Amino acid sequence: MGADANMLAQRIDKWLWAARFFKTRSIASNEIGKNRVQINGQDAKASREVKPGDTVRLKQGAIEKTVVVLGLSAQRGPATAAQLLYQETLESTQARQKAAELNRLAREPSLSIEQGRPTKKDRRQIERAWNDRWSAGID
Repeated sequence: MGADANMLAQRIDKWLWAARFFKTRSIASNEIGKNRVQINGQDAKASREVKPGDTVRLKQGAIEKTVVVLGLSAQRGPATAAQLLYQETLESTQARQKAAELNRLAREPSLSIEQGRPTKKDRRQIERAWNDRWSAGID
């Protein structure tokens, strides 16, 4: 999976696919089109070429990564080989770990719901109160 001797630059969509940031080239192109990928601080187009030494900043969902291009590859290979194509910056790694820790320590969203759908026990109490209140019996 090494780079060809004559390969000096590669399209960013192909590189993102080969480096396994996105599952397909079309997904990579769509993400590039949504300005979620920058090369050396500038928004990229799918046809923009990257070369070793370039800095690529990308978003994968909520995760934001900054990587330095170390190599190029014409084909997609195993993940271990793909990891040799880039190196994540120290700041990016620290920011991701901090975000993961904040997410882990965040309050459970369901705890903020004060009143939602009644439980079976709640429903029985409501029905009991309703039947006691609106009796159809003759008084």
